[in-house]
Amino acid sequence: MKVTRVVLASRPGNDGEPATENFRLEETDLTEELTDGQVLARTLYISVDPYLRCRMNEDTGADYIQPWKISEVLDSGAIGVVEQSRHGHIKPGDVVTSFNWPWQTKCVLEGNFLTKLDPGLVDGHLSHFLGAVGLTGLTAYLGVKERGHVIPGANQTMVVSGAAGACGSLAGQIGRFLGCSRVVGICGTDEKCSLLTSALGFDAALNYKEKSLTDKLRICCPDGVDVYFDNVGGEISDLVISQMTKNSHVILCGQISQYNKDVPYPPPLPPQTAAILKERNITRERFMVLSYADQHEAGIHQLSQWLRTGKLKVKETIVQGIENTAGAFVSMMKGGNIGKQIVQISG
Repeated sequence: MKVTRVVLASRPGNDGEPATENFRLEETDLTEELTDGQVLARTLYISVDPYLRCRMNEDTGADYIQPWKISEVLDSGAIGVVEQSRHGHIKPGDVVTSFNWPWQTKCVLEGNFLTKLDPGLVDGHLSHFLGAVGLTGLTAYLGVKERGHVIPGANQTMVVSGAAGACGSLAGQIGRFLGCSRVVGICGTDEKCSLLTSALGFDAALNYKEKSLTDKLRICCPDGVDVYFDNVGGEISDLVISQMTKNSHVILCGQISQYNKDVPYPPPLPPQTAAILKERNITRERFMVLSYADQHEAGIHQLSQWLRTGKLKVKETIVQGIENTAGAFVSMMKGGNIGKQIVQISG
């Protein structure tokens, strides 16, 4: 059987911006003969996420994710439908997912490393399993729940950077659900700002590319910032932290502004920002959703309930075709997406 796949053609370099030339589309043969425990699956949706940029380097800088290898098929979170099975608990027609799914139109996978999905949890909208009712949603929910220290009725103000992205667009809404009285988003276009306030329930949204961000943030957060959901790092985060209150909390989720730089993760803070954290007793610990595996099942059910009742609004940017996977990744790294960036491989 002929299948199409995406391999890593070259590395951008630790300080380079990824480009579509770093990826290569190729055709390969796939055996249809399964051994015990294996399944043949057709890929439905592939997730492209900021952390994958680290996998383009020879050293990811993190012990829990492995680098991609040159000329080998790439992988990430994805969803597929089983076409053949020699696994006892997985049958043809089952919808399954994995964190290490090959960027390939069809694949032979070990059934024990797959998770069966219940389409009813997302009202049949399967791509949501890669976003709002998947690891992205869990990151937003558990990040706010475990590290935000939100207290209903305490009149807390929450700021979210990367607020129109996959995680940020959910985190702001969840901050409101859990008790924040004011939620402010920071993103990169006026269109995204308008979406946050008109459709996603943010009280205000600021375009970081415009002038006077410091003054505008102060106007939006007159009592200071109590909870900061940080997806971007860099100068924007230094600015937000400078306006945080005593005993407030930074949820260190991502640092996308720093991923094309050869710095450790999380990157070191400027001395002035580090001093503010210390003086004001602001917590800022790296948040890793995988550390909360015991809460994942309950978290998925909560996210599913919010989604199916229409409380949680979900945005996606979906491109079609495996040949556009590299372009989708490069675009996402430059902020070209609204909500979760997904590639639909087949129907």
